[in-house]
Amino acid sequence: MKAWVDPDRCAGHGICTTICPSVFALTDDGYSEAIEGTIAAEFDEAVREAARQCPEHAIDVTDED
Repeated sequence: MKAWVDPDRCAGHGICTTICPSVFALTDDGYSEAIEGTIAAEFDEAVREAARQCPEHAIDVTDED
């Protein structure tokens, strides 16, 4: 699984960083970003929950490795 945060849609709410801090972090500008590369399977559900809870729908999740 991979995740990507659209910087044009992210409003910096930080909900994703609260739900899954192992995958999402806030940049110095206060917007979210996801780790690069394949996400460990143990975080799959948390990443999907973060995407569902994002008020701006700025998180894209793919099942690709």
